[in-house]
Amino acid sequence: MTARRIMTADEVRRALVRISHEIVEKHGGTDGLALVGVQRRGVPLATRLADAIEAHEAVRLPVGTLDITFHRDDLALSQRQPVVRGTELPFELASLTLVIIDDVLYTGRTVRAAMDALMDHGRPKAVRLAVLVDRGHRELPIRADHVGKNVPTSREEVIRVHLKEVDEGEDEVVIERQSDDGAEKSDTEPRRGAGANEAASWGT
Repeated sequence: MTARRIMTADEVRRALVRISHEIVEKHGGTDGLALVGVQRRGVPLATRLADAIEAHEAVRLPVGTLDITFHRDDLALSQRQPVVRGTELPFELASLTLVIIDDVLYTGRTVRAAMDALMDHGRPKAVRLAVLVDRGHRELPIRADHVGKNVPTSREEVIRVHLKEVDEGEDEVVIERQSDDGAEKSDTEPRRGAGANEAASWGT
């Protein structure tokens, strides 16, 4: 397996700052706006975006976390003992526009699961999507409103997002090419620093 860095820590930072401005501009301000990070790497990304928006708007957006484990349609394929990290939505959904935050957009199945999970807690005024990386290969009609970097990939390649809050070392995004061993590819596989029962998605 060979790896190639496609985003440095500084490029990740700049992408998040740009997305933070785009979120506010698209919404027309910060009133009635909240961020929801998808467990696991979407959570620190949502917090960073809230920090960036606070820096240029002097307003702290509410931030929630969303666990989509039991809403995934590939749960049986992903791992035998799924790790549940919990959902916290400390606000009323009905009056808010929610921006779902995740690291990589791939097939669209994680985003669909995230929307299903949100509807279990209420009906938001609107739902938007922001991702750090869009790698293509959609299987569902889902498109991100805000993208840090578009990265053309083949299905034999894997995008790995390393964040200092979760992984060892500095922020970076790398692309790796899987060895052709004939194994069936799924939407999940272990990441660096992941435990035996922990998996990370190739994308959402």
